[in-house]
Amino acid sequence: MKVSTKGRYALRMMYDMAVNDNGSAIPLKDIANRQSISIKYLEQIVILLNRAGFVKSVRGAQGGYRLAHPASYYTVGMILRLTEGSMAPVACLDDEVNQCPRVNECPTLFVWEKLDAAVKEVIDGITLQDIIDHSREMTIDYNI
Repeated sequence: MKVSTKGRYALRMMYDMAVNDNGSAIPLKDIANRQSISIKYLEQIVILLNRAGFVKSVRGAQGGYRLAHPASYYTVGMILRLTEGSMAPVACLDDEVNQCPRVNECPTLFVWEKLDAAVKEVIDGITLQDIIDHSREMTIDYNI
């Protein structure tokens, strides 16, 4: 599994909106500057996030974007599935019920199921709030 630039940037964009939330909309140019991401690329990503209801757009001079829900609502898995599609390691695990004609005779299926479960545990177990908390722990100044 390899996460594309779109998935990584979407996660960074959502993180930036969460950590810089002061109650008002955040212009894309501010996010682009802080995250060193092209504003054109962010414009493509924000369309997906807006359509999915992950962010709200605010028009006008004070316009921009903000999260539609608290940071604790969004998991990494939600964001990556929106931008990447299925996170299953093999196509036969894309659906709830495995439709593969070899499902009952595939000697390697258990490997892919274990990998799928491990990925889901990680990406569905980490929220944007967890990323914010982790980031704050990394930047604690231990000087006395």
